[in-house]
Amino acid sequence: MHRYSQITIAIHWLTVVLVVVAWFTAVGGRHARTDPSYVHFTVGLAVLLLVIPRLLARRLGAAPRIEDPQNPWLDLAARAGHTLLYVLLIALPLSGWYAASRLGVPVSFLGVGLPSLTAAVQGAPGEIADLHETAGTLILWLAGLHALIALWHQFVLKDRTLERMNPMAPSDLSGNHR
Repeated sequence: MHRYSQITIAIHWLTVVLVVVAWFTAVGGRHARTDPSYVHFTVGLAVLLLVIPRLLARRLGAAPRIEDPQNPWLDLAARAGHTLLYVLLIALPLSGWYAASRLGVPVSFLGVGLPSLTAAVQGAPGEIADLHETAGTLILWLAGLHALIALWHQFVLKDRTLERMNPMAPSDLSGNHR
């Protein structure tokens, strides 16, 4: 198998779009309590839901093998980067839900009310909310680095890495090079 499945590719790119939308729809500080962004909440929770099938597929061996493995240190760095991305894709929605709960802002997903994760407070929502904001920017930087590395693989190493996640690339399940 040279490419990810079409479903995995669709989930990947939908997650990318949702993370960017979540970042652009975020409101912080005192505005989060008085004028919360329900689009931000919905998009963040959608990211959390999408990461579940991605992790299951990855655990079940749905990732295509690397055609030409590189240096073991690069492989380790790639695994660490992917792990950090997955941690953030889980931690950001959960920490946002927690922060909204601390602010006393009701959280719903597609019209379904969700329970608060903690009691509301009168003052600042705390360190988890601060970490949520910082991690939101961190995931964009990490995703950008991820994209640059993919481009480096494709155009410098010429190892066809982008074809693995390209929804427009022709399907070549045999793994044969063209």
